[in-house]
Amino acid sequence: MKCAQKNSKFIFYLQCLLSRLVPMRLYRARRNAHLNAIAASDRDAIEARVSYYNKRNAYFELANSSNTLEQLSPQRQSAYYYDLRAVLRYFPVSMGFHHEFGDVIEVPPQPCIVKSRPIAGDNGNSVILKLNRVRHYVFVTDRRAFADKKDMVVWRGKAKPAHCRSQLVKNWYAHPRCDIGQSNKVPYGANPRMQKEFMTIEEQLGYKFILSVEGNDVATNLKWIMSSNSLCLMRKPRYETWFMEGLLQAGVHYVQLRDDFSDIEEKIDFYCKNPEAALVILENAQRWVAQFQDSAVERQIGLQVMQKYFEYSGQPLDAPTLSLSEA
Repeated sequence: MKCAQKNSKFIFYLQCLLSRLVPMRLYRARRNAHLNAIAASDRDAIEARVSYYNKRNAYFELANSSNTLEQLSPQRQSAYYYDLRAVLRYFPVSMGFHHEFGDVIEVPPQPCIVKSRPIAGDNGNSVILKLNRVRHYVFVTDRRAFADKKDMVVWRGKAKPAHCRSQLVKNWYAHPRCDIGQSNKVPYGANPRMQKEFMTIEEQLGYKFILSVEGNDVATNLKWIMSSNSLCLMRKPRYETWFMEGLLQAGVHYVQLRDDFSDIEEKIDFYCKNPEAALVILENAQRWVAQFQDSAVERQIGLQVMQKYFEYSGQPLDAPTLSLSEA
């Protein structure tokens, strides 16, 4: 793996197109083998994640607006389509489901496959799968030690009016210990100085502290920050995805900021003076990331999440499959 780069969309779509050459029946024939290839040491952790993503514990009826894999098209939001297809291809193509692609910030009225959901409240109708992974699941191999990085915080991103990101940039873009700026092509607001040049992941990894700020839903950069040797600074998350942001603990996996970001300098000072505390958080963050990097386990969990959905919607599978508790 190279030190720090985004996933290749070309490779992602090429692999997706090649996978369509494989007959669906071959995937379905392998479903049981994938589901049952679970090490005893991993079983409890996997079952906990399945229950977290799919909180359904009662039967439900599909509405007339439900879809099947046969009815979906890769023409719109194709990254979501191919990630959903990567799970559904192991099931009969006639199985029905509800889905909502994109940045979902509200709980749907019926059990629905989504990429994201609000953390607070009853979110049981939001069934999470690992969607749009080519954009969101970027991890890095950071060869620079925390001690060798700049004693500053960095952030780049789009900052729309009336959004917390705009207030962040306005308050901190000129601070000497911050390299914070908006990267919109056309600056919002009246002050063009808030516009700063785009920075690569590699360049941002030169800083001890990297801000993660939610946009439409989750912050895209959270995964790669937590896999690095830079400390993640962020507000308490409001939305979550397959990364289970709702289970992240302040002071354990990341450094929590006030909602108005007013304590950024205070946090920089503390962790520069107490690097041993920073290293503990970095170790915990990288341990959290590690659970998402085993492709076989990720596939098993996705299949279990979808199988549970089909079972509670009263749809019989074409062949019996053991649940985790029965395996």
